[in-house]
Amino acid sequence: MSTKRIVVLISGSGSNLQAIINAIDAGHINGRIEHVISNKADAYGLVRAEQAGISYSVIDHKAFDSRESFDAHTRQVIDKYAPDLVVLAGFMRILSAAFVQHYRGKMLNIHPSLLPKYKGLHTHKRALEAGDNEHGCTVHFVTEELDGGPLLVQACVPVSSDDTEASLQAKVHQREHVAYPLAVELICADRIRFDEAGIFLDDELLPPSGFRLAYDA
Repeated sequence: MSTKRIVVLISGSGSNLQAIINAIDAGHINGRIEHVISNKADAYGLVRAEQAGISYSVIDHKAFDSRESFDAHTRQVIDKYAPDLVVLAGFMRILSAAFVQHYRGKMLNIHPSLLPKYKGLHTHKRALEAGDNEHGCTVHFVTEELDGGPLLVQACVPVSSDDTEASLQAKVHQREHVAYPLAVELICADRIRFDEAGIFLDDELLPPSGFRLAYDA
């Protein structure tokens, strides 16, 4: 089985990038991060890439006159590395339809809720206001629908009566560092198939919620 080529897009601290780097270094992921791209020059994730010996580039979206021109240039940079997988790890840009279609079936994102609940922003606040007893994060394939692509992996956390928005965010963030490397691991092991019928793990159709990790997994 060939080692999969990965490109990661970030905008900030890159903690999920680091979790994936750690999983690769531990031998869990049959993949190699070829390049990291940030739309912000001060993103700490670039320091993480440099420390790991991974090449990186900064593509400042403010230097482009439209979303489409930024996406077109970013796509050119990504495609130099012929990636098998494109990972959005805290990449704070809404992507154009053409960009999403180009990487259909091989681009992942992570969202801090148990999708399809709480698409968009302020997910932890919304979970608390709804009185939910569980919350979590979802790794999903990216489609044109914001936070709406097929769900691959979900990781749950219990919501306690004394949880605040900050404490719940911290719980979920910790689980992201388990869920995202697992999703990348499954894809790089050729265990995932994605078609119009849904997502298959080892040729078995996953439920619409994807593969769900238990609280302690």
